[in-house]
Amino acid sequence: MADTIITNSPERDGDSGAGWVVALVIVIAIVVGGILLYRRGVFRSAAPAGKTDINVTIPTPEVKIPTPEVTIPDPTN
Repeated sequence: MADTIITNSPERDGDSGAGWVVALVIVIAIVVGGILLYRRGVFRSAAPAGKTDINVTIPTPEVKIPTPEVTIPDPTN
């Protein structure tokens, strides 16, 4: 008959919290990095900083669409 060896790992009484500290440091680094990049203007558009004029021409239809006539009753009658 073969021998069976069973090893039980010791129970952990509590979590050391090192993972939470590392995650918190990473989140703080991302937030601070985002603020610094925003202040340096990395997220700005490619448009020049001066006055920007955008001219848009919208074509109008050549055919006039008749509007229906609306009659409003006289409230004094």
